[in-house]
Amino acid sequence: MPNFSSRSQINLAQCHPNLQRVFNEVVKTFDCTIFTGERGQEQQDELFRQGKTKVKFPGSKHNQSPSLAVDAAPYPIDWHDRERASFFAGYVLGIASELDIELRWGGDWDQDWQVRDNNFDDLWHFELVM
Repeated sequence: MPNFSSRSQINLAQCHPNLQRVFNEVVKTFDCTIFTGERGQEQQDELFRQGKTKVKFPGSKHNQSPSLAVDAAPYPIDWHDRERASFFAGYVLGIASELDIELRWGGDWDQDWQVRDNNFDDLWHFELVM
């Protein structure tokens, strides 16, 4: 059974308990990493400058404590494999649904189940709908 590395555990511990519940279930059967939980202003604004996010600090759900967003990827990591990212997201969203936790995925911002109608894809981003 897969489990999180120490780094992933630290990153996930920065997240809202509902995100922790979801990803602690996901990792039981789907090997993955948590590479971002909470972000400070410097990191958020640098990602904005790089075009990797559309919002400056404090506009991201990553900028709250605990974080209302998490960035996660399945192993093996292939940043360009949209199909695998979508498969992983479907699994994560299914687990969240079973736990009665509503998540929004960065590959389907408007939550219409159409994955090619985004203006901006963040395929590794999951956030609580609150």
